[in-house]
Amino acid sequence: MSNPHLLHLLQLAGLPAAMAEPVAISGADLLLATPYKFVAPGAACIAAAGLAAAELWRLKSGRTQQVSLDMYAAAAALRSPRYLKIDGKKPQEDAAKITGFYQLKDGRWIYLHCNFPNVRDGNLKALGAAFNKESVTKAVAQRDGLELEAAMFEAGGCGGFIRSEAEWETLAHQKSAAKIPLFEIVKIGEAPAQPLPQGSRPLSGIRMLDLTRVLAGPACAKAFAEHGADVMRVTRKDLPDLGPPSDVDTGIGKLQTHIDMRDAGQAQIMRGLVRDCDVFLQGYRPGALAARGLSPEALAQTRPGIVYVTLSAWGHEGPWKDKRGYDTVVQSFNGMAWRPDNQKPAFLPGSPHDYIAGYVLAFAAMVALHRRATIGGSWLVRTSLAGAGEWFRGLGRYTPAEYQNLPSEFPPEIMQRLLMEHDSPWGRVTHLAPAVQLSETPGRWERPASPRGTHAPIWPDRG
Repeated sequence: MSNPHLLHLLQLAGLPAAMAEPVAISGADLLLATPYKFVAPGAACIAAAGLAAAELWRLKSGRTQQVSLDMYAAAAALRSPRYLKIDGKKPQEDAAKITGFYQLKDGRWIYLHCNFPNVRDGNLKALGAAFNKESVTKAVAQRDGLELEAAMFEAGGCGGFIRSEAEWETLAHQKSAAKIPLFEIVKIGEAPAQPLPQGSRPLSGIRMLDLTRVLAGPACAKAFAEHGADVMRVTRKDLPDLGPPSDVDTGIGKLQTHIDMRDAGQAQIMRGLVRDCDVFLQGYRPGALAARGLSPEALAQTRPGIVYVTLSAWGHEGPWKDKRGYDTVVQSFNGMAWRPDNQKPAFLPGSPHDYIAGYVLAFAAMVALHRRATIGGSWLVRTSLAGAGEWFRGLGRYTPAEYQNLPSEFPPEIMQRLLMEHDSPWGRVTHLAPAVQLSETPGRWERPASPRGTHAPIWPDRG
């Protein structure tokens, strides 16, 4: 019997259930100590991206292939940075880090996301606190949760009052997130059909611009690179990133360049890259790039036939559509971090909102490329972290008796077959191998992980 989650994804994409026949997902899905059933749908998203790549290969070559996925590989992929090492060592966390859970005046909890300096400074401004954990702890202990949450967003920060699922379900935005489809593929312009470029891999010659940060968007772009696309990640020198392990892990297979759209000359370079690309991936809040001439509608005019892929935290509709957000912030809002009896909150043993959204985008973007190659058009693909959470939150839960005795890590013999290494400017990088297996065009990354700004903003020759 075909995987029900995979069938759901195919249905949302308007594809026949028979397409799932070449896919084999093996193994148990209860692998991580959590009540939430996110491994099985996460595996389906990873398999769907592999299946979409296989379909592009069939369109290009006329040949079919098998798609297989082991559940251990899928579960590991949903928390991929956990396994990254550089020269045999795990990157150390920042000792001054103040991101975390703090108790409020009434004893309840709030989460402060301070991983980026600008967001951290907004939170500190809202608190009137110094940049150290003791000062933050004292300041939070004098505040009410909803008031502080609003003040942090107002000051340019980000965090979340820890709600229960029951509290989340009373909010207007939950209703909005629940009613929007997990993903959408929308035609936004006319363009003639454009055959896939020639090459020995499903996405050979396909060019993607990646304007995303953290995990979800970069994971989508990494999946494209896994199947042969030329992915160019665009950042700005003055925009901080997370660094190792996340940025190294999601940077595997990509070109890395700097472009500052505030400079007229560099903005012109960006427009040139757009005219010669196939997929434009962005993770800014809805409408944020319109002023830079990078809205979906503008790019469909600049580059007819473009596939414009957009990720947001909360979705393109609803009262919070303009809010900043990350996987951990969504978990704080939607009840997944909450613990009964006011125990200290805890996050899930992975980043399922990020990775489900990322692989969903990869799948849907490849479906859009297939449409472009067969019927033409320019296409918009979109999803959100909150929408991903609503999907797997609605699948029910495991009981404590089912998951509480699971180990926190997978057996060494399992991990040994899931990992690989490559040499990079960062050093010798140990990381997860591609999770999904294609029988004729196995996934691989042709470029090493590289620091931001390593490459010139020039596309390599197609093929």
